[in-house]
Amino acid sequence: MHGDIQEIIFTEDEIAQRIEELGAELSENYAPLVQAGERVVFISVLRGAAIFMADLVRKVALPLEMDYMAISSYGNGAKSSGVVRILKDLTTDIRGLHVIVVEDILDSGLTLNYLMKNLASREPASIEVVTLLRKKTLQQAKITCKYVGFECPDQFIVGYGLDYAERYRNLPYIGVLKSEIYH
Repeated sequence: MHGDIQEIIFTEDEIAQRIEELGAELSENYAPLVQAGERVVFISVLRGAAIFMADLVRKVALPLEMDYMAISSYGNGAKSSGVVRILKDLTTDIRGLHVIVVEDILDSGLTLNYLMKNLASREPASIEVVTLLRKKTLQQAKITCKYVGFECPDQFIVGYGLDYAERYRNLPYIGVLKSEIYH
């Protein structure tokens, strides 16, 4: 499996350090809301963001809730199909709650754009995005992403939850997948 990786972009230690920083920033920014009795819910986009969310919420020093959505726009391909489907919806009514969407990667932004519109229609008190990775792409949808772990190159990356055809999610680092694997 590691032989399929062209290069490591972010090490396990770099990821852990950045998540600790994001957790501290979220704790500081949302503390006044929680102290005022407001509720905060972190929503993970399955499956890719599950590992990131698990590590992130353990670094947030506030009472919080968690929920999950499963959305598909890739299938088993290397590029987004552009067709977004909700495979698993929230179990939490987010009306009036402060929502933090936890994403693994902001790539084309098509899926996240759809998700943000969908969640906004449910009338949360606020909604923000924290993404572990944001790719530098020209075609990216215009999405405000207040919390970004890392900017990354426009290459096919896997590891730490990111997959290709459901493989490589369990790598403890983020690396570039060799092109012969997905071509």
